Amino acid sequence: MPWTQSLSVGVPAIDEQHKIWFEKAEKLFDAGKKNQAKEYISELLDFLDDYTKKHFADEEKYMQSIGYPGYENQKKAHTAFIAELTKLRTEFKDSGGNIAVILKANTMVINWLTSHISTMDKQIGTFAAQVNK
Repeated sequence: MPWTQSLSVGVPAIDEQHKIWFEKAEKLFDAGKKNQAKEYISELLDFLDDYTKKHFADEEKYMQSIGYPGYENQKKAHTAFIAELTKLRTEFKDSGGNIAVILKANTMVINWLTSHISTMDKQIGTFAAQVNK
């Protein structure tokens, strides 16, 4: 599932990071479907893990800078997602690179991204628009 304009938060820096996230998640899914090298999939998982942490840190810093009242709930959701992603990376490595694990991971990532962006992250954009009037 590609990023679409309907997932725009309205904060350009956040939207750009979300686009990259979706692009990498799609590459991961494609690699799994094509049964590409486990090393490549592992590399993409590592990238997603690092990028997720960077994105969440940037997003949290932005929320604090505008005094966003939902910051604590966002932080909890981010922490829970990082834990899930870490668990899936471990499952992939422990399984010897089982493709079923990566397809499960990708479905979880895309579902979470779509759900999280369309609910929680959009609220950041709405709040930011009110603050910046």
